[in-house]
Amino acid sequence: MLNKKVKTLMRLQFSIGITSNPRTWPIIDAQIKPDGIDLVPTVLHPSELFWRQLRYSEFDISEMSVSSLMIARSKGDERFVGIPVFTTRLFFHTTTLVRRDAGINSPADLKGKRVGVPEYQQTAALWSRGVLQHEFGVHPKDMEFWMERSPARSHGGATGFKPPPGVTVNQIPAEKSIGSMMLAGELDAVIFYLVDPNLIDRSTVDLHSHPDIKPLFPDPLAEGVRFYRKTGLYPINHGMVIKRELAEKHPWAITNILKAFNQANDLANRQRMEHVDYHIETGLLPAEAKQALSTPIVAHGINANRHVLETIAQYSLEQGLTPRLMKLDELFAASMMAQ
Repeated sequence: MLNKKVKTLMRLQFSIGITSNPRTWPIIDAQIKPDGIDLVPTVLHPSELFWRQLRYSEFDISEMSVSSLMIARSKGDERFVGIPVFTTRLFFHTTTLVRRDAGINSPADLKGKRVGVPEYQQTAALWSRGVLQHEFGVHPKDMEFWMERSPARSHGGATGFKPPPGVTVNQIPAEKSIGSMMLAGELDAVIFYLVDPNLIDRSTVDLHSHPDIKPLFPDPLAEGVRFYRKTGLYPINHGMVIKRELAEKHPWAITNILKAFNQANDLANRQRMEHVDYHIETGLLPAEAKQALSTPIVAHGINANRHVLETIAQYSLEQGLTPRLMKLDELFAASMMAQ
């Protein structure tokens, strides 16, 4: 009895701000726990989570916008130490929507157009602009941006965002939104449209099924496959951070947190196969699908993600969000660099 009580008292308790997806569920429901740590989760939409952490440092550990982490560190903000946990990825440029009457039939047609964006510095927008530039020759300065989030409730408001030189970034009036401006013809396109309820984003209209709106890419899935096969990049959106004072006081906690998320990722991979077994056994999916579905796509750590991390750091420099090329050892804990 005494030994059990001592073990309980020796465990640290950390709050964690986290988003919900199959790779975080085992952490959220405490099916998997970091050694020596009890996590108290708050599950939030990432828009709200990043704002609350950047503005108020509410959580001991938190998912964090990779773009905002780079920007904050480049400006001398040392509140957070990065942990290479990357639970979400998406081919963000394929989510771009355009008005059917805007004369946009290819990415090149975005030049000179009015483009809405929830927030200019957000990672999704950074990736989208980088791909538009490197794959299709459309540079940020070629477009006129309209940002929905206000300075008071934005990631950039917490990091001192200013539009990069040569780039036009307008503020959408408080009484309007990206959705309303798209339907009114006041915007021609939108990068990474968000309608999920949270404290930050205010668009609510469903643009994806509106007759006046279409995807920039007629087959977004095919475009994502093309990009991945050509570049090998599966864009990372969120990383993880821990408060610096905790990292310095309990340096062992960083590795234990990474190990726990690796275990959660492994569990998600096993569960994915369990979910599709019936489809394979009954022939609804071909037998060769089992090998493809068992191939891990999401991995944590620096080594498995160096190319994608160095690419987004390069994009951030090119787009004027960071004044220098951010090195990975400036963002992540020293103990993580060999992971």
